[in-house]
Amino acid sequence: MSDKIMKINNKEYSCAIELTLDIIGGKWKPIILWKLAQNGVLRFSELKRSMGGITQKMLTQQLRELESYEMVHREVYAEVPPKVEYSLTKQGKSVMPILDVMCKWGTDYYEGIISEKKE
Repeated sequence: MSDKIMKINNKEYSCAIELTLDIIGGKWKPIILWKLAQNGVLRFSELKRSMGGITQKMLTQQLRELESYEMVHREVYAEVPPKVEYSLTKQGKSVMPILDVMCKWGTDYYEGIISEKKE
């Protein structure tokens, strides 16, 4: 698929890795996906509380991007005050094996660095 131009959300990608990184890359998107996978369904405020350091504006932006790629489902309830819940879609769940491997790699890397410093 390296020679094929892929077009999604009015963007062109010449490489599947470029597309993957656009969808799940960055500081916050993998964490959002991870938190939703662990909890199933979270309200905006619950998600924000579980992610120390993210601003409301950044969380909103990242959720909108994930929603545009159909990784996250946004459910709005018509009540006062408004209630909005987020959950993973089938596509969002499909990325979890990748994030699991990234988590394991990060743990192994950290433990390797720590053990090297003790020597």
